[in-house]
Amino acid sequence: MSPEHDPKPQPSAADSATAETFAELPHSAAPAPGAEAPAGNAASNASTAGAATGVARAQEPPAANREPSLDPSSAGANADASTNADANASTPESSSAASARATTAPETSEIHDAAVAATEAAQTSETAETTETMDQLLDQFSTPPPAASEGEIFDGRVLAITDAGVVVDVGGKFEGLVPAQEFLESGGAITFGEGQTIEVERLHEQKDGYVLLSHIRAHRRRVWERIEKSYREHANVTGKATERIKGGLVVDIGVRAFLPASQIELRPVHDLDAWKDREFEVRVLKLNRKRGNVVVSRRAILEDEQKSKRDSLVSTLAEGTVVTGRVKNITDYGVFVDLGGMDGLLHVSDLVWGRVPHPSSIVKAGDEIQVQVLKFDKEKQRISLGRKQLLPDPWATVPERFPAGTRAQGKVVGVTDYGAFVQIEPGVEGLVHVSEMSWSKRAKHPSKMVKVGDDVEVVVLDVKTDQRRISLGLKQTQADPWSAAAEKYPAGTLITGKIRNLADFGAFVEIEEGMEGLIHISDVSWTERIKHPSEKFKKGDTVQAKVLKVDSENRRLSLGIKQLNDIWANWFGAHKLNEVIRGKVARTTDFGAFVELAEGIEGLCHVSEIEERRPKGDRDKPTDKAPRGARVAAVLIQGQEYDFKILRLEPEQHKISLSYRAAQKQVEKREMETFRAATTKSSPNATIGDAIMAKRQSS
Repeated sequence: MSPEHDPKPQPSAADSATAETFAELPHSAAPAPGAEAPAGNAASNASTAGAATGVARAQEPPAANREPSLDPSSAGANADASTNADANASTPESSSAASARATTAPETSEIHDAAVAATEAAQTSETAETTETMDQLLDQFSTPPPAASEGEIFDGRVLAITDAGVVVDVGGKFEGLVPAQEFLESGGAITFGEGQTIEVERLHEQKDGYVLLSHIRAHRRRVWERIEKSYREHANVTGKATERIKGGLVVDIGVRAFLPASQIELRPVHDLDAWKDREFEVRVLKLNRKRGNVVVSRRAILEDEQKSKRDSLVSTLAEGTVVTGRVKNITDYGVFVDLGGMDGLLHVSDLVWGRVPHPSSIVKAGDEIQVQVLKFDKEKQRISLGRKQLLPDPWATVPERFPAGTRAQGKVVGVTDYGAFVQIEPGVEGLVHVSEMSWSKRAKHPSKMVKVGDDVEVVVLDVKTDQRRISLGLKQTQADPWSAAAEKYPAGTLITGKIRNLADFGAFVEIEEGMEGLIHISDVSWTERIKHPSEKFKKGDTVQAKVLKVDSENRRLSLGIKQLNDIWANWFGAHKLNEVIRGKVARTTDFGAFVELAEGIEGLCHVSEIEERRPKGDRDKPTDKAPRGARVAAVLIQGQEYDFKILRLEPEQHKISLSYRAAQKQVEKREMETFRAATTKSSPNATIGDAIMAKRQSS
């Protein structure tokens, strides 16, 4: 309450100071105790007090230069001082007192100095009280700040929820209303409760005495500010996939953002529907607030994580290191293992010891396995891994457990054009070459003899531990047909078989399974000159032949067809040495002439057995220098028949030596004998000359 309204005004600070000053004055200046103070003295005291106050005020700056005091107490004090001054001025003795001060004794100057000091002390105390009182008034009557401008965002407290909307208190500044229509337009219901704090933005409108507010606009602004900040700082934001669209997903990060399919994972994602309603962190790649376009990426986060893990992993990797990884992907040729930042390839051949039909039969996606680093290329960031290297090697004891000649049971695990692979125990496989599948020389594809999964008995032929190879035999478990071929098919035995193959030099005939014989082209016919066996045979023909020779050691058997009808044996049996026979000249050569004696049988008449032998002196004549072939052809004409004498017979080699000259002499001799016998009967005195002349005349 101000001093003007106080019924009992309190003394001012100046008055109190003056009273204290006077109490400290010397006793000589004060009236004697018990003596009455004259009226003049009372006036003098009042005048003195007023003078002291006047002196104190004279020391203050002019009123125009002083700041106006806001403290009501100070204003009252000044008013009291002015009242006292006026009272002193109206006292009749004031003038005399003033003149008396002019002529006062030395005590008066002391009193003056004391009054000035008291006044200064009073002013200091008054200033402190004034400052304290002003702070209290400012706290009690603080000036309200200016009203919030449009678009400013506040944190407000929900006061009430009405049909019109949500009434919000923004902290004593004002009360506003979030219209219910805002929630209806956004498709949601009012989910706030009384006392809940929400963000609102001031609008330029008012309704029902409330300033209109918008919660959605404030929320969107905050969201965009957060998105822009994350974009600038490359920070991650959490979003939820809400919809699948062409080329990717719509992700809710407070606003609709587009997540391209290529930015979801490190590898292409084909099933986008599986990502709907999933929450995950993304990073803003592109931002256009004006258009409301936001493009985000999850792959960028994964790449950064992968790079960080890769850098950490590279520093610890080395060839031979054993690490733990997780199966990430399985292919036909191997398994990709995630080592924590980098992927390594575990080839199918390094998965386990032995054949693997498919890597998925050994491991599954997501399995945690231990692998060994076989090779690490830092420049190309490629890692080759091995798993079987951590498992016991079954080949370490193969030579002791499977020496050559051992019979073993196995399973066919693979068939190729050149043979079949048989697993005799897990991790140990051997090859049965196609040539070791059957004793037959007839080529068969291995797939026609065995199939994958067949249980077979094999014989170990050879073991190469350093190359991890075992040669196996299938036919060795069966009897060898060649071991008893000589006893079963001696020379001269007639057999029947099928022609399995044709070569330039003959035809191969299968006598039985695993045994074949050769009919040489020269043993096809006695009479025909055959250039290729296809002129007489074709594959699959059934033929009858005679066994000519058996070589069991070299697994060879010679056959012949022409030997079924041996015309040579018959001819040799019908003719003898020195016999003169009739034959046709088949062809002539420099060394003689080949004479056909019967169908398929030829003999040779040497040139020395064609011409008459001449004396040594006649051999130097020019007529003897003609070519032999010409001389032979001049005597024996090709295609003509002549008489020849058998000089030599070689049945085993089918050779017959003939003589045209000896046959002619023998014919002449026989004719002479016949003519002589006839001539002797008619003329006993006829001579040889007469016989020759008679022969010439008759011819």
